[in-house]
Amino acid sequence: MSGKYVVLGVTGSIAAYKAVDIASLLTKQQYDVHVVLTADALHFITPLPFKTLSRHPVVTDLYDEEEGWKPTHIDFADNADLLLIAPATANVIARMAHGIADDALTCIALALRREAKLLIAPAMNGKMWEHPATQQNVATLKSRGAQFVGPDAGLLSCGYEGLGRLTAVEQIAQHAVELLG
Repeated sequence: MSGKYVVLGVTGSIAAYKAVDIASLLTKQQYDVHVVLTADALHFITPLPFKTLSRHPVVTDLYDEEEGWKPTHIDFADNADLLLIAPATANVIARMAHGIADDALTCIALALRREAKLLIAPAMNGKMWEHPATQQNVATLKSRGAQFVGPDAGLLSCGYEGLGRLTAVEQIAQHAVELLG
């Protein structure tokens, strides 16, 4: 392993299946990848491919506990060199911008150590992305040091054409590698 600890947060988007490739790419680069799936992500994908590719258990609930006394979300937040959220929905972006920590992923984000990087790869309907509330939430997170990759323009899963597609997984992984130095 490279010694770099990556927490990959996956939220409830149709693009959630693409996060499997991100986990694979980062694991092949020798990063220690730990995956957190939100409850909404579980509607789109199961933990099994992430567990197999990362070689670690997948956290799906705030109260998932492995071993030891420290809560898993605090352990992840303390050890992470990078928290990568891909795909990131408007919902999770809003919750993070407002400091709402009501699941494992948002608790990790709120407890993330200051030295760690935060990279967010949005994926949502174009109208949701362009909504002033979402844009204000993005601006808030950027003002706190979060970096964004995407979204891209193109045909969206809802049938509309516009800005909101998840950026190509290779670009997301490359951005993560650059942040990890």
